[in-house]
Amino acid sequence: MRVSGLSMKVSGFTFVRNVVKYDYPVVESIRSVLPVVDEFIVNVGRCDDGTLELIRSIGDPKIKIVESVWDETLRKDGLIYAQQTNIALAHCIGDWAFYIQADEVVHEDDLPIIREAMRRHLGNPEVKGLLFRYLHFIADYWSTNPWFYHKAVRIIRNNGEVESCGDAVGFHLKATEQYLQSGPKEWIAPSDGRVFHYGWVKDPQTMLAKKREQVMVYHGGGHIPAAEAKQLAHDSFQFEDYAMLKEFSGSHPRVMADRLQSSRRWAARRNRWLNLQFYREVLRRGFRG
Repeated sequence: MRVSGLSMKVSGFTFVRNVVKYDYPVVESIRSVLPVVDEFIVNVGRCDDGTLELIRSIGDPKIKIVESVWDETLRKDGLIYAQQTNIALAHCIGDWAFYIQADEVVHEDDLPIIREAMRRHLGNPEVKGLLFRYLHFIADYWSTNPWFYHKAVRIIRNNGEVESCGDAVGFHLKATEQYLQSGPKEWIAPSDGRVFHYGWVKDPQTMLAKKREQVMVYHGGGHIPAAEAKQLAHDSFQFEDYAMLKEFSGSHPRVMADRLQSSRRWAARRNRWLNLQFYREVLRRGFRG
C-alpha cells in the first residue's frame, strides 16, 4: 500500500485461547480487518478445544500463527491478556499495528475511513494511536450497554514505543508506562471507526463458563468481589441489566450475517424510558446515551 509517495504497511494482531469452547466470533473478527492489513498475526495459546485448527481453517495467506503457552502465575487483574497481546505485537512488522480482540468486529462501512486515518497520520510521529468508538452488545444483537467504556485505542504506531497494558483494553508507552488516552492530546487521533463488541452475546450457560474463566484470570484463587460472586452462584448467567439496555437498530458487520440469522432476542423488553429502574441507574451512573 502506497500513501502519497510513502509506503505504508499495516499489521493486524490478536491473541486467542479457548475461543471454540467459549464461542468467540474470532473468525468474523479476523476477517473483518483483513481487507486493510498486509499481514495478520494470531497468537494461539495452547488449548484443546480446536482453537488452533479453527484459525488455520480461515485459510488466508495474510494470517501468520504464533503458538504460545500461558503463564498461569499471571492470574491477577487480567495481566495475562496484555502479555499475550504483546507476544503477537512483537511479530508485527507494519508501520501501524491494528489490534482486534477475539470478540470484536469492525464494520466494512468503516474500513475506508480507517485506512484514510492511517494514511493521514502516517507521517506525524506525534500520533501514537488511533481511537475507535465502541458498541457493547449484551445478551443479543439488539441490546447495547451505554455505561461500558465508549472509546479505546485499537491502532498503534508500531515503532517499539507502545505496548499493551493492564488487561489489554488499552496501550501505554513502554518507557514511562504513561497510558496513551491520558497522555498529551497529540498522542491520539480519531479513526472514526467503530468496534462492535460481542463478548457478552452468548447463551447463558456459555456466558457463565466464560465468566468463571475471567474471574480466575482477574482474581486467581483470591477474593472475588460480591457482584461477581453473585453472578457465579447461578446455574446460568443472569443478564440483570437487560431491561435498561439501549436498543440498537443499525446494521451489523456483514461477516456477522450467519450468527445474526440464527439468533433471537434474549427476552421481551419494554422501552427503557418507561422503566423506573433505568432512571435509578441514570442517577447512580449518569446518562451515557
